[in-house]
Amino acid sequence: MSVKEKFLDYIRFDTQSDETTGTIPSTEKQKTLGAYLVENMKQIGITDAHMDEWGYVYGTIPANCEKKNTIGFIAHMDTSPDFSGKDVKARIIENYDGKDIVLNEELGIVTTVKDFPNLLKHVGKTLIVTDGTTLLGADDKAGIAEIMQAADEILHSDIPHGTVRIAFTPDEEIGGGTAKFDVPGFGCDFAYTVDGGDLGELEYENFNGASARVTVTGRSVHPGSAKDKLINANKIAMEFDSLLPQREVPENTEGYEGFAHLLSFKGEIEHAELIYIIRDHDKAKLDARKDKFVLAADFLNKKYGRDLVKAEVKDSYSNMKEMILPHMEIIDVAKAAMKKNGVEPLIVPIRGGTDGAALSFMGLPCPNMCTGGDNMHGKHEFAVLESMESIVDIIKTIIEMVE
Repeated sequence: MSVKEKFLDYIRFDTQSDETTGTIPSTEKQKTLGAYLVENMKQIGITDAHMDEWGYVYGTIPANCEKKNTIGFIAHMDTSPDFSGKDVKARIIENYDGKDIVLNEELGIVTTVKDFPNLLKHVGKTLIVTDGTTLLGADDKAGIAEIMQAADEILHSDIPHGTVRIAFTPDEEIGGGTAKFDVPGFGCDFAYTVDGGDLGELEYENFNGASARVTVTGRSVHPGSAKDKLINANKIAMEFDSLLPQREVPENTEGYEGFAHLLSFKGEIEHAELIYIIRDHDKAKLDARKDKFVLAADFLNKKYGRDLVKAEVKDSYSNMKEMILPHMEIIDVAKAAMKKNGVEPLIVPIRGGTDGAALSFMGLPCPNMCTGGDNMHGKHEFAVLESMESIVDIIKTIIEMVE
């Protein structure tokens, strides 16, 4: 099977994670793909392939020559709970012409160049798109397919390589991808997550992340006799959000700029709840963003003369940069492997989190590589086949170059 065939095979599996279940993995259906991957790994010659009780899949490509380092490659099996990943219907667009892509004529769903100008970088390439009713799943089944294809080709070649370890994890999309990761058992000196975007992207900086849950307690009174009695939790919740920096949201920021992102708002007169994620590459700036939530709650409680607003803020993950800087040789190897395959490395900060960040703080330096996917977490997601094929070659070259 080719990397295209593997990818189209894996996206058949519905593997959405679910942060509300409290289980590991958060959804049992992730194990269905995990078991399938174990069989695939055994078929290509990874004899120790197995899945543990938590849904983590591991396997080894044994060394065929003496090398100093054991290297790992990691991708995640779950897709985002933000958008359906069930019954994905992929379509192949060959020799993309640079025009708007009609995903679903009946439903009027179109990926336009105006809204997604990044399409123009891929004129003449082969795109894999959805039918507009689901996400595609390139995040991160493209990474899985690329690792599997590279492993397949390495095992059936005479490319000199040391021991290579492979892992596929559950629940990355809900921040649980490393909760039960067996770092000592994985036994690597360093690893790469294959979970990025455009061809050439190589990342060793990510956001520091936190979350906030803001609850507002109101009081319901018949509106006909509500004067000086009714307390509308919805209105106070809206007022709370207005006290946060209004420009510093995802839709207005890029690069190293941080933000607070309102994920959900649920409200009635008596009770309202707002859920946020808070992000910044600079730890001190993240702390300042978190403080704004506490200050806004305190201001409203003083304004209304009672404790109506409660802001609970929790840290989620940290910027891996400090853990990678002492091991920049692993970045240099990846950059050299890209250049050897005609790809210009693009060192960019991740505007999000990654399993690699948590793993780096767990003692496994783990930067992130590209997958060739784009517009993740929604119906406009697509993957570029030629990029995926190049990434397979880059993984193989890294394996060969590592000392």
